[in-house]
Amino acid sequence: MRMPQIPGLLAFIRAACVVFACLAIPASGQDRVVTMRAVIQSKGATKPEKTSKAKPEASDVVVWLQPLDRTGTGSTPEAPSRKRAQLIQHNKSFQPHLLVIPVGSVVDFPNRDPFFHNVFSLFDGKRFDLGLYEAGTSHSVRFDRAGVSFLFCNIHPEMSAVVVAVETTYFGVSDRTGTISIPNVPDGRYELHVWYERSLPEDLKNLTHPITISSPITDLSTIGVPENPIFSPTHKNKYGQDYPPPPTPRYSHP
Repeated sequence: MRMPQIPGLLAFIRAACVVFACLAIPASGQDRVVTMRAVIQSKGATKPEKTSKAKPEASDVVVWLQPLDRTGTGSTPEAPSRKRAQLIQHNKSFQPHLLVIPVGSVVDFPNRDPFFHNVFSLFDGKRFDLGLYEAGTSHSVRFDRAGVSFLFCNIHPEMSAVVVAVETTYFGVSDRTGTISIPNVPDGRYELHVWYERSLPEDLKNLTHPITISSPITDLSTIGVPENPIFSPTHKNKYGQDYPPPPTPRYSHP
């Protein structure tokens, strides 16, 4: 009787074990997308509305996941190389209105209008004043601290923008339906943060809570975001004064 070739059999078993082990490994953070849905609530609502009465426009809700496992799989990664962000000044507006970036990012502010603009932020977040600069020129600002920066133009009161700088690369912004997607989130423990321009700071603080991301969990369900009923986009100029009224055109009479 022919004896079996033990070395060859052992090699086959080892190879099979490697294949089965690879199949058992859960999807890595690079393959996982964590999703959730933001629902804008009128002040005083106790739970997210899920009926047709829910407000249809729920864009620009920011959610970010701050890693709590500094030494584990949920530790904060180095910011990946990405195209430098821009806040373009065009048609007397900032485009886009909302920008979310990792701390340390540089943002360019090109002026693409045929007249002068100014960009300043003198409140929370990054404080700066770029002064007046003409059409076709650009200035840059490095956002080196976490926080929310409200940006305005000292010439045009209708211009405003927001830059949210976060100490993580795991963040997302809702679309019109409130859907938020955060890619490449590895397993781990996180603190979930929410920001919305039309909400009060204390309401947003109450939405902060710890979560655990594991392989089967990719949908974080619905987040009810209370809206400030007296929110107003009006603001003062950089001197803390009202903007002067636009000049009244003078027409010559025949």
